[in-house]
Amino acid sequence: MNKSDLIMAVAESADITKAKAEAAINALMATITTELKVGGSVALTGFGTFQVRARAARTGRNPQTGEAIEVAAANIPGFKAGKALKDAVN
Repeated sequence: MNKSDLIMAVAESADITKAKAEAAINALMATITTELKVGGSVALTGFGTFQVRARAARTGRNPQTGEAIEVAAANIPGFKAGKALKDAVN
C-alpha cells in the first residue's frame, strides 16, 4: 500500500472526501516529523511509538575497493510496534 492507497482507504473508512483524508494524513506525518526533529517521541497507544535513535560512528567498507571508510554518527527515526499491533499481525 502506498500513500495514495492509504488516502483512499482512510477516505472510505472514515466516510470523508479524499481531500480531507489527504490533509489529515499529511498533517499527521508533518506533526510526527516536527516532533522527531526536536528530539521528542510520538506514542500512539496500541499502535506504536516513533522516536529518534542515535547511531554511533563506525568504520565501514567500500564494497568495490574493500577500503575502510568512516561512517559518521547520525540520528535516525525509529518505530517500535505496540502490543495491539503485534497481536493483530500475528
